[in-house]
Amino acid sequence: MGITSEDVVLIQPAKTPGDPTVVTVNCPDKAGLGCDICRVILEFGLRINRADFSTDGRWCYMVFWVAPYSSSHRVDWESLKNRVYYETPSCLGPYYFGNKSDGPSSSSLYLLKIFCVDRKGLLHGMYSGQLLHTKERQDDTCRYLLNVFKDNCIDCELQVAGPQYETLRAFSSIPEAVAEELFSPDLFEMDSGEQLGEKKEKAIITVDNQLSTAHTLLQIECVDQKGLFYDILRTSKECNIGVAYGRFAPSKKGLRNVDLIIQQTNGKKIVDPKHLDILCSRLKHAMLHPLRVIIVSRGPDTELLVANPVELSGKGRPRVFYDVTSALRKSGICIFSAEIGRHSTQDREWEVYRFLLDESREFPLSSPESRSKVVKRVRRTLMGW
Repeated sequence: MGITSEDVVLIQPAKTPGDPTVVTVNCPDKAGLGCDICRVILEFGLRINRADFSTDGRWCYMVFWVAPYSSSHRVDWESLKNRVYYETPSCLGPYYFGNKSDGPSSSSLYLLKIFCVDRKGLLHGMYSGQLLHTKERQDDTCRYLLNVFKDNCIDCELQVAGPQYETLRAFSSIPEAVAEELFSPDLFEMDSGEQLGEKKEKAIITVDNQLSTAHTLLQIECVDQKGLFYDILRTSKECNIGVAYGRFAPSKKGLRNVDLIIQQTNGKKIVDPKHLDILCSRLKHAMLHPLRVIIVSRGPDTELLVANPVELSGKGRPRVFYDVTSALRKSGICIFSAEIGRHSTQDREWEVYRFLLDESREFPLSSPESRSKVVKRVRRTLMGW
């Protein structure tokens, strides 16, 4: 008999309002599993208040204490449970997991068509975190969107896209000057200098190689922000580093303490100073600058660009579109058009969101001060500040 999702993923609801929900995962291990599960948690609009996990290289045990970022956000816990289950290893066959043939295909591309009356906040209302691998899920998504738009919606269609749409996965053609600004190291210095008006830049990593003969201990202290644990584990996965034990402590005065006991894929700790420097540098970069946000002129118009790293799996960061459109809607700024594409730099691939903006009375986009306020508001929303 195979192990079912009931055995792999356990969700204990919050006992009282304001308490976290506890998500427990107990399953065979795979490289980057912690990153994959944190990605799902982030996609469902949840904050990780605390986390503990350990693995012996074969079996993994994880516990996440999670809560919605917004008290008005409703979470489909059954859907979350299924999504987490699908991220657990399936390569071990039916002895472990039974039949997962009805799981999602990462290569599927879907075409969503919505015909409706235009209104402010339209794109923000279109976000849905559902998997679309079954007809039932596709119908559920259409019903959800029809309910959001109510009488403004004329029709909603969702289907698997044909081969003619595969070119939409292509890379975005960003003007060279804009790409240089978006991916320039100077942008990081500017962000650090501004501090978003409130937040202080902080990311301290202490390395201890004396604790274990086979593992390296990383002790991290940094500013708390949305998706922090995801960014740390994503970077570890990209650096081909295995995490044997992780502890994500509760936030105190806006700071997080994280302990990671790590080793290389050969089962040895990291003793090469150059290797450690590269790992720590990439972790700091991921914690301090997980996203890039700029506003530029596009002819007579104004364009907002947001970029985030693409994972090794080819997936972009969750909820970027949702958070950006939320920030713009609250600012009273309408979106004339939106485009999502990919861009490659020398060291990695990026997912780039491009929003052509309409003028706003509150934020006249021709003003440098107003542009700066829009960038700060978008970045604050993305970081959960």
